[in-house]
Amino acid sequence: MADRLGDLLVREKVITPEQVKKAVEEQRISGGKLGAILIRFKFITESNLTTFLSKQYGIPAIDLATLEIDREVIKLVPEDVCKKYQILPVSRAGSTLVVAMADPSNIFAIDDIKFLTGYTVDTVIASEAAIEAAIEKQHETPPEEIEEKTEDLLAGFEGEDLEVVQDEEDIDLTDLKKGAEDAPIIKLVNKILTDPIKIKASDIHIEPYEKSFRVRYRLDGVLKEVMKPPMKLKNAIVSRIKIMSNLDIAERRLPQDGRIKMKLGGGKEMDYRVSVLPTLFGEKVCMRLLDKSNLQLDMTKLGFDEKPLKDFLDAIHKPWGMVLVTGPTGSGKTTTLYSALSDLNKITENISTAEDPVEFNLMGINQVQMHEAIGLNFAAALRSFLRQDPDIIMVGEIRDYETAEIAVKAALTGHLVLSTLHTNDAPSTVNRLLNMGIEPFLIASATNLILAQRLARKVCSECKEPVKVPVQALVDIGVSPENAATFKCMKGKGCPTCGGTGYKGRIALYEVMPLGEALKEAILSGASGAELKREAIRQGMKSLRMSGITKIKEGVTTIEEVVRVTMAD
Repeated sequence: MADRLGDLLVREKVITPEQVKKAVEEQRISGGKLGAILIRFKFITESNLTTFLSKQYGIPAIDLATLEIDREVIKLVPEDVCKKYQILPVSRAGSTLVVAMADPSNIFAIDDIKFLTGYTVDTVIASEAAIEAAIEKQHETPPEEIEEKTEDLLAGFEGEDLEVVQDEEDIDLTDLKKGAEDAPIIKLVNKILTDPIKIKASDIHIEPYEKSFRVRYRLDGVLKEVMKPPMKLKNAIVSRIKIMSNLDIAERRLPQDGRIKMKLGGGKEMDYRVSVLPTLFGEKVCMRLLDKSNLQLDMTKLGFDEKPLKDFLDAIHKPWGMVLVTGPTGSGKTTTLYSALSDLNKITENISTAEDPVEFNLMGINQVQMHEAIGLNFAAALRSFLRQDPDIIMVGEIRDYETAEIAVKAALTGHLVLSTLHTNDAPSTVNRLLNMGIEPFLIASATNLILAQRLARKVCSECKEPVKVPVQALVDIGVSPENAATFKCMKGKGCPTCGGTGYKGRIALYEVMPLGEALKEAILSGASGAELKREAIRQGMKSLRMSGITKIKEGVTTIEEVVRVTMAD
């Protein structure tokens, strides 16, 4: 839209060619949208731009600030999709959904919303800033809910107990330590740490802003706001967590990493990986919950279909070669690798792992924690492992040429090497290794199998019910028209078990690509990622989207989730 918008505004004499040129130069340097840059440079006002686009496209403009939107309508499109396309659903009438857009010419966004919701989409225009503000406002937990939760938590706090710090720069270390050891602070932090265990959340975020302070939990991969403690407790809460993590409470300018180990009732233990990051308005704390009792090491329960599981087991039980697991952060790669190691862990095998960080301690496996500061990185650990008479090596991540080269050489000299990479799908992993500088013949010779994965939320088993989905919505995501009619889709209507979301727990979607002779030939002949994918599918590989469609058909997850976590083939 950027070029078209600039041309249109110049043609209608709203701005000058020089102003467009200046805005385009700024866009090249700092990124962002042309409209937002023109507004920032005061070449045009936000309302003028919206009115202009409205006339240009023949679509009505809307003022989101004054509009009351039904929360049921908001729920139709996930927050991440709204942010991705700069859109917001505003009303629904019969089978038509009205959506506010900053760029009504974005047909990909409109198509995606049609797929997601099954509704016909009508568009109205709103400014980018208004849509951003409305997304933030509409997707936050209602204030009365947060207020109620916060009041319950802080019952028993005395006003005089809360005076812990003065100005951000003039904090007395003694006061900070004393505040962190106050009984109400200890009680509140303990609650922040233990509540997510009950609901099986994976992360805790404690975030300071200029005029607010909030706590969010990541539940089934999605962040949810749970609490807004008073601003004056900010430093005392962070200091309490630092004390528990053995971190320096006086150091507030540098990031720090630590670990908390808590003993719970019934002999259960919980580990928290703690990261403290200095931000503009104080220190943000992020904690990853590492619950060994929840670690699923049985591969049959992870989400594998029968053939992909057989291919994966065949690859990890070969005497040598490389098995790569790929996917973005938080897609369950570590769990898959730990499951593989658990299956391989026998008295006859010497297994060493290089991890950053070590998430779970596994009996019988030699796990090494990386320390970049002292030169202990993946490459150094890998070199050392080769002098330790290894049978199986696991490298947390292949990040550079040096690590990739040693891993490939280890795989070619009689060792089984397991590792991860950050790529979008299994075939593009080959391109990533080529870009790192690894020769095609080495990749073809060393690699047994590449696996890509994503985590999709499962439909809540307590409130799941059949739902009618338009056949076209299934066809649009890749189901053949004849198969689409046989689908019985499920959706959670929301209940206390799933917190009203309709989802509880997650299932992995897998794309398993064994490197047979045909694929090795394709790599050696310089095939592109798309050509490799076509050949792999011809050989029987199910793509991530296909894996997701299978889970929809089984009633395990929904179309919205599969579209959220996978790309169309």
